Amino acid sequence: MCNMSDFQEYPDVVQEVRGALNPGRLKLQSNSVIFKNNKTGKIDQYPGTDVDKVHWLKRARGNCLKFLLSSGTIHRYDGFKEGEFEKLAAFISKYYMVSLEKKDLSVKGWNWGLANFTGNALEFEVDNKLGFEVPLSHVSHTTTAKQEVTLEFHPNDDAAVSLMELRFHIPPDPKDTEKDLVQEFYNNVLEKADIIQATGDALAVFTEVQCLTPRGRYDFKMYNTFLQLHGKTFDYKIPYTTVLRLFLLPHKDGRQMFFVISLDPPIKQGQTRYHFCILLFNIDDEMSIELGLSDEDLNEKYENKLQKEMSGPEYEVISRVFKAVTNRKITVPGSFLSNTKSHSISCSYKAATGFLYPLERGFIFVHKPPIHIRFDEVVTVNFARSAGTNRSFDFDVETKSGTTYTFVGIEKDEYGKLYDFVSSKKLRVKNINGKGDKAPYRDDMSGSDDEDDHDAYLERMKAEGKDRQSGDEDDDSDSSDESYNPNESASDVAEEYDSNPPTTSSNSDDSEGSGGDSGDEEAKEQKRKERQERKSKEKKKSHTAKTVREKLPGSEKKKKKKSKKDPNAPKRPQSAYFLWFNANREELKKDNPDISITDLSKKAGELWKQLEDKTEWNEKAAEAKKDYEKAMKEYQAKRAEASDEEGEEESAKKRKSPKKSPSKSASDSRAGAGTNYKSKEYISSSGSNSSGSDSDDKPLKKKAKKDDSKKEKKKKKEKEPETKRKSKRQNKGSESESSVGELPDEEEILDTPPSSGKSASESESD
Repeated sequence: MCNMSDFQEYPDVVQEVRGALNPGRLKLQSNSVIFKNNKTGKIDQYPGTDVDKVHWLKRARGNCLKFLLSSGTIHRYDGFKEGEFEKLAAFISKYYMVSLEKKDLSVKGWNWGLANFTGNALEFEVDNKLGFEVPLSHVSHTTTAKQEVTLEFHPNDDAAVSLMELRFHIPPDPKDTEKDLVQEFYNNVLEKADIIQATGDALAVFTEVQCLTPRGRYDFKMYNTFLQLHGKTFDYKIPYTTVLRLFLLPHKDGRQMFFVISLDPPIKQGQTRYHFCILLFNIDDEMSIELGLSDEDLNEKYENKLQKEMSGPEYEVISRVFKAVTNRKITVPGSFLSNTKSHSISCSYKAATGFLYPLERGFIFVHKPPIHIRFDEVVTVNFARSAGTNRSFDFDVETKSGTTYTFVGIEKDEYGKLYDFVSSKKLRVKNINGKGDKAPYRDDMSGSDDEDDHDAYLERMKAEGKDRQSGDEDDDSDSSDESYNPNESASDVAEEYDSNPPTTSSNSDDSEGSGGDSGDEEAKEQKRKERQERKSKEKKKSHTAKTVREKLPGSEKKKKKKSKKDPNAPKRPQSAYFLWFNANREELKKDNPDISITDLSKKAGELWKQLEDKTEWNEKAAEAKKDYEKAMKEYQAKRAEASDEEGEEESAKKRKSPKKSPSKSASDSRAGAGTNYKSKEYISSSGSNSSGSDSDDKPLKKKAKKDDSKKEKKKKKEKEPETKRKSKRQNKGSESESSVGELPDEEEILDTPPSSGKSASESESD
């Protein structure tokens, strides 16, 4: 809130309209009251001399400022704090010559009382206190019964909950039975209600007017308070109070003209809402009309803005009549001119094509869907490249509500004009490079030659595709067979692997001597170098794109477990400041009832700094610290005793538990899995030894020695040449023929294990 001598401004004020709370800014000037709706941008302004009464009402959240004008109109603004009453009362009494009165509200909850009609509102009082009030301008229809009056209200799409119907029971007056109280109540409501009734003749009638939204041809009948659209299938009634703005926009072809009517609340057809009514006229079409108004009405009501007989182009006549009847200004394009010398830019929004008009105070897109964006609700604008081609760009507009409007397919030639217009209106430009508010043309929108400045991923994929194609061509060209030359120098062979192969003087001499051959070799070398560079680049790209860091088992940091606090431990003592703050908290709250917790702590800190004598609180803090130390010593002593007792109990449990002896199954498992199958050596050795333990150990040692000797023999065989191997095989063959009864080198495994009852020697004889 900005407080000055001649005006007061409140930026966070809410206006209640048909159950919806519309945020806005309220400015109280010395000679007028101004309220601007943040959503629609509509401005309500009335002079301070028209203010008849001002009331201060208590609401569920905050307070309400209620202005009653001499014309009977009532304006209500919510969201004021209790501490702002004195400032407002002083300002209103000084400049508006009216006192700010506090009105008490009834909280009994009774549903019977007195109904008073003040201004354009119905006030229901209980015990001479205001129970509730009904703005009669929100009433759409009213009916009567025997002793009842029913009020029906206009619905509001923006409101979460809407009041649709309200009934009043009016008992007869026992003193005056002839007086009809129900009819009197009904007439009072009907006089102030916003009920559209076609009474009398129309001011003007326009037949077969082409509409783009809602689509079709309609007859326009203009009455004193509303506009009626009569079509073949649907009829609409539009009160003039719902008209926000009027636009007159030339078509890009120069042959047609758009006339746009902005509406709030919109007209409805089922679930469809029409926030704009768009008319289309041909520039060459002319018309003449005679208005159904008297000369007195033309002079007094419309201040000679209209004539009894009007003629001219059709769009001009209709726009002049609308301007006079609705009392709204007509917005036309300003200084912007596109590359084709028109006031609009061809583009698309979502799937529909249309025209974007940069106006002096906003953008408007027609015609499907019509969009109006004011400059005061724009956060940033962005120039982005279209995904398909380089010949067009996209224009993004981000609003304060979080909605982003993207206009697609704007020709590249329009960039300079649109960018200059945006910068002249001081709109913040959100660049692609993210640096600064403004950037030169080549940084925002690079040309077709500078392909590296945009969409790095797309360009990288293109480059990889080119590399693959060229690599395939090189592979095909180099795949031809070449004659084997064993006398070729080592440097030529190394060229396939080294990026910079060494060259010798002999090679240079040969190359000078052989003209055509040297040229071919140089071309091959160059191709090989290029191929190696491409491979290295692809490896780097794939490495950067596809490598994933593997977590080593030791690299993971162990999270430190937080030690649990003992609830029996003594709490730490408070400082001198907190002792003082807890003692004076309630007094601070009483002095500042509307202050928040953070502001309260800040204020307490400032008061603590200003406090000169702190000896009392320092002494209390020192005493608290001594008590804490004493309690901490006792707590630690008890904790030590408890830990000693737990240690003794654990040691006693260990003594009682018996020690387990190692099992025999473990020793058996060390001997191997195949203990049931035994070799001949094992049987013979076990027969000679009587003890079981010796017989088990000896065959294992022999088997290990044989395995080692086998490995050594295999190594020797691999080292020996083939001629020696053949000779050995022949000798072995002759030896095997001569010695028949000897055992082979490898073990012969018996299929049947020995029975448990027989000894090893008996099992061998069997």
